[in-house]
Amino acid sequence: MLGRVNHIAIAVPELGPAAALYRDLGASVSAPADLPDHGVRVVFVDLPNTRIELLEPLGDASPIAAFLTRNPKGGIHHVCFEVEDIDDATRRLAALGKRLLGDGTPRIGAHGHPVLFLHPADMLGTLIEIEQPSLA
Repeated sequence: MLGRVNHIAIAVPELGPAAALYRDLGASVSAPADLPDHGVRVVFVDLPNTRIELLEPLGDASPIAAFLTRNPKGGIHHVCFEVEDIDDATRRLAALGKRLLGDGTPRIGAHGHPVLFLHPADMLGTLIEIEQPSLA
C-alpha cells in the first residue's frame, strides 16, 4: 500500500530564515505558498531523493502553531508517503483500525493532490500523511 517517501515536513517558527538555511546548503527552494485550508504557509526543498516541506503557521488556530508551542525551535512534524489509490488506502487503513484525522475524507494538499493524515498514536508516535501523487 505505501509507496516512496514523498516528503518530510518540518515545522518552523519563521519560513524565511529556514528556507535561507536550505538555499545556503545548495538546495532548490520553492516560492512560499499559503494553504489556508491547512492553516500553513509552505515551501518545498527539492533534494535528489525526496523533498523537505517547511511549514510556518498561518495564524494562531494553525495546527503548526500548537506544535510550535510545544517545540518552539521547530522540528519534524510529519512524514508523507505516496499511495497509488488514496480511496483504497483510506478504506484499508480504516479496516486496520487506524484513525484517520479530520472527517476521514482525503482533501487537496500542497501539491494539488489528495492527502489524508493518520493519528500518530496509531503510527508509532509519528504523524503520517498519505498522498496520491497522480490520479489513478
